[in-house]
Amino acid sequence: MELLVASAIGAMTAGGVYLLLRLRTFPVILGLALLSYAVNVFIFSSGRLAIDMSPILSKYGDASYTDPLPQALVLTAIVISFGMTAVLVMVSLGAFLEADTDSIDIDPSETDKDATK
Repeated sequence: MELLVASAIGAMTAGGVYLLLRLRTFPVILGLALLSYAVNVFIFSSGRLAIDMSPILSKYGDASYTDPLPQALVLTAIVISFGMTAVLVMVSLGAFLEADTDSIDIDPSETDKDATK
């Protein structure tokens, strides 16, 4: 089970980094979302993978419970990543409406022309 989760985290991280390096804004946003999902799964798995265990202590002396801190951190990270994604979508939409393209073309000859003006 741990090998499957570790492989999934590695695949999501690799896909997220690949999409971050694209020259268009939409794949960059998808890459950031995929990378945040990979981090969420990593944080969640750091609390041990346990099945049928409650996240709280019971008063009957049963010592089997999972750590609730990674679960709380992941819930907070989900909310933050959703807000970050919404802000990035709005910024990229504004840039698209301003420039009529979402491509990031860096041409050094054009920047030299702008500097001489």
